[in-house]
Amino acid sequence: MDNLKELSKLIRYYILKSTTQAGSGHPSSSLSAVELMTVLFFGGFLKYDLKDIQNPLNDRVIFSKGHASPLLYALWTSAGVMSEKELLTYRKFGSVLEGHPTPQFPYAEVATGSLGQGLSIGVGYSLNAKLDELPYKTFVLLGDSEMAEGSVWEAIQLASYYKLSNLIGILDVNRLGQRGETMLGHNVKEYAKRVSSFGWETIVIDGHSVTEVADAYSLAESSKDKPVMIIAKTIKGKGVSFMEDKIGWHGKTLPYEKLGEALKELEDIDKTLRGHIDKRESLGRVNQPFSGFHGSRVAQYNKGDLIATRKAYGETLVAIFSEDTPLVVLDAEVSNSTYSEIFKLKYPERFFEMYIAEQNMVGVAIGLSKRGKIPFASTFAAFWSRAHDQIRMAAYSNANIKFVGSHAGVSIGEDGPSQMGLEDISMFRSVFGSAVLYPSDAVSCAKLTLQAANTNGIVYLRTTRKETPVIYENSEEFPIG
Repeated sequence: MDNLKELSKLIRYYILKSTTQAGSGHPSSSLSAVELMTVLFFGGFLKYDLKDIQNPLNDRVIFSKGHASPLLYALWTSAGVMSEKELLTYRKFGSVLEGHPTPQFPYAEVATGSLGQGLSIGVGYSLNAKLDELPYKTFVLLGDSEMAEGSVWEAIQLASYYKLSNLIGILDVNRLGQRGETMLGHNVKEYAKRVSSFGWETIVIDGHSVTEVADAYSLAESSKDKPVMIIAKTIKGKGVSFMEDKIGWHGKTLPYEKLGEALKELEDIDKTLRGHIDKRESLGRVNQPFSGFHGSRVAQYNKGDLIATRKAYGETLVAIFSEDTPLVVLDAEVSNSTYSEIFKLKYPERFFEMYIAEQNMVGVAIGLSKRGKIPFASTFAAFWSRAHDQIRMAAYSNANIKFVGSHAGVSIGEDGPSQMGLEDISMFRSVFGSAVLYPSDAVSCAKLTLQAANTNGIVYLRTTRKETPVIYENSEEFPIG
């Protein structure tokens, strides 16, 4: 425990030094979660092979409150993966240490900072662990301000439904948001009441007591069939007396003349100190590299037949799937309309019902993608627009996701504009690195579904509700680009 307290001081030093050097950042939001994350990283709870970042047995850590990136980088500096000199490139042009984390920093697998998205990604990680029967756990650091986001509660709800006991949320209740007090302030009991009502185990602690934090992680690890939320009462700006619990310090760094005063309060800092992270022992399993999807079983269609492209999509998913492929399918409770139901009935263990919560579905797809799966996620084309921010962030996470929007355009005129995908093409085309595909018949849809599966990155496939005549020969090819 003494070692963890000394490491906490060192990490606070790194947070303050790097943000003052940068002249921008969020030191006060980082300082409040120091003990929470120091104990996780260096108290024997996190299992991570520092020499093998992509090791499938590594526990995963997501900073949903991505503005606390000074803490994230300070932790990895304290783990010895980079030097203080490298840390001080924080927020400089060309540095991988961006103001909000992206995968340019190799220990941050996903882009965060657009609040309310990290827990959804964590659900995707945790579903993957269950699917592959892997022992890793997923830890998600949340801020109290982002608990106002609906997508957080979508994720909380689904994690409970799937009994994700391998998912541990860490809620940093530091009372203060950007402009003042949050909705619930320091009322940690109310947070516990709300989260537990969704079927989670909750543990309320003093977030600055390393003993209480360690006990909380020990309890969380023993959960059998429920996700766990550690709800920690913390002080924003903890460790710097003139910042502690004060309005006006959010996103504000210490000027150089104040930095010395703050560092004196930390007293003796051992800059040679390094934290140790254990790694999990190998299971002896080696995944074979995936060579791509093959179209030899794709259905053949006759010219002139009337077939809806959405149906050809569902049939093609089944045709290209085999047990050795990383394909998974998600749907927002409209699988009988998108025709992903054809896949669901054939391969239920690879199908995940996301219910009518499209923002969370995108986050879950990001998580599954970052753990090596290739998700096809489907809903009505119109409803993707409410998840535009998640889709935008998926591109910055280098995610490999295939989005499918059915019932596109005015072909469903009787339903009115609320159900019509009218803005979806322009929305997806604005996403960095995306490909937008709009097949006109069953042949082009089957071939483009296969192309999408074999194309890395964000791909949008747009399907139509009504039957359309087959106009292409089965030998026709449709290379993307």
